[in-house]
Amino acid sequence: MSDIDILVSEVGPRDGLQSIRTIMPTAAKIAWIDAEAAAGVREIEVASFVPPKLLPQMADAAEIVAHAKTIPNLAVIALVPNFKGAENAIRAGADKLGLPLSCSETHSQANLKMTHNQVIDEVRKIRALIDTLPAAERPGFEGSLSTAFGCTLEGKVPEGQVVRLAARLVEAGVDELSLSDTTGYANPNQLRRLIKLVRAEVGADKLAGVHLHNTRGLGLANVVAALEEGITTVDSSLGGIGGCPFAPGASGNIVTEDLVFMLDSMGLKTGIDLEQLLTVRNTVLAALPDEEMYGFTPDAGLPKGYAGGGWGLGA
Repeated sequence: MSDIDILVSEVGPRDGLQSIRTIMPTAAKIAWIDAEAAAGVREIEVASFVPPKLLPQMADAAEIVAHAKTIPNLAVIALVPNFKGAENAIRAGADKLGLPLSCSETHSQANLKMTHNQVIDEVRKIRALIDTLPAAERPGFEGSLSTAFGCTLEGKVPEGQVVRLAARLVEAGVDELSLSDTTGYANPNQLRRLIKLVRAEVGADKLAGVHLHNTRGLGLANVVAALEEGITTVDSSLGGIGGCPFAPGASGNIVTEDLVFMLDSMGLKTGIDLEQLLTVRNTVLAALPDEEMYGFTPDAGLPKGYAGGGWGLGA
């Protein structure tokens, strides 16, 4: 990341598509991923390795990962809910595995059908599997602390519980952590506080990313708070597609186009061509004509004289 300040990690092809009923054709997914990579997106969560009978939207996961791996300079992430999913993702060639651990045990059982202890056991098994591979072939392994800021099923999630689970994930073998506002409950002060608490427990180097929702309009405000705490990776979804099928009312991923506009305007380098990124919406809309896409920047257009790279910062 030496040539960029903030890594924008696109999650639409996984988080977005698994949250809607429409099944996007494989060719359209490939066109979407190709177009975003061409616009300069460096990291894309392209699929989830779950049984097709549970999520038919992800039935082509292996094919999508295999294609994404042919794109130069693109980090390919796959979500895995368990050891079996990890086996399949590794076989497909994913660069990084992301495993969600819901800090709300109720949500964990709804989402993964597992308790916290069972998820930690799966993490240990996945770590052992990764370690059997040659060093150059080992994918990265990220543990996502889901519902870290509150849960629609359980309500308040104690911060101490989030910190304890972060430590358990690191002890069990994840390489890094991310904090996820699965339900859109977080506020900026909460972001700052929880980032500090988790880093104090596991080390600053173990927490670099956040996954935030804009359910109540605080998505970008929360991003700024995270950036002020030194976070360098932010998840987002093109057009804000997606949410969580097991968190009722929690739709609303941060819109990639709005996020990139904000970061550009702040003078932070993402490596993404925003004007080119805005055209990617046409590819997605053509394949999902019945789905809503969001975004203030696509609706309003770019400001007069916009040239990115700190537009609006003054002379």
